Amino acid sequence: MINCLIVDDEPLAQDILEGYVNDHEKLFLVKKCSTAFEAFEVLHQQQIDVLFLDIRMPALNGIDFLKSLKNPPAVIFTTAFSEYAVNSYELDAVDYLLKPITIERFQKSLEKLFKLPQLEVKEQIKAYTYFKVSGQLLKVLHNDIFYVQSIKDYMMLYTRNGNLMVHMTMKYLCDLLPENQFIRVHRSYLINTNYIGSIGKSKIHINQVEIPIGTNYRKDILNLGV
Repeated sequence: MINCLIVDDEPLAQDILEGYVNDHEKLFLVKKCSTAFEAFEVLHQQQIDVLFLDIRMPALNGIDFLKSLKNPPAVIFTTAFSEYAVNSYELDAVDYLLKPITIERFQKSLEKLFKLPQLEVKEQIKAYTYFKVSGQLLKVLHNDIFYVQSIKDYMMLYTRNGNLMVHMTMKYLCDLLPENQFIRVHRSYLINTNYIGSIGKSKIHINQVEIPIGTNYRKDILNLGV
């Protein structure tokens, strides 16, 4: 999950960006700030991966604010004024978004953002994954997940500590979890191979729960060697 901070003195601009961030399964909004000084405090308290930074703000503008940071996160400038574009690229900004910001333009910025080496490292395989649940990030150990069921646009995670409903696609979840531990056995099911009890022709038992095996996934099950 990529931690985001919105810095903009316009409430409407904040709300638009907040909606875009909250709707993306890979992003987590840490906070919205109206001034650079407020953002400075947040940066010293929490890890921020990307700033959505307005340029014209009271007291301290976005460009001067960025220059004042010793180790700034990735920055995507957001402004209604095109004349600052050259300055932004001199500061190695990921992108420069002109207001009003459309969802299509926002998504193009994310494509650039996700290619940054520091964010690729952040996405490397770990023993846990953070999931966005009810507006908060919840740390879930991979070993605690028994299996996952796809329910429309949501994933139901069945874990040692109860069930979690998260908003993401099955494809994205498969990319998040280590492929040497999790395998898809059905278009609607992903299992933790550590909890396989028995395997039949059309069913597999995970933690005493019967899971269907899809026709297109039988070969993958046979390759497990269990």
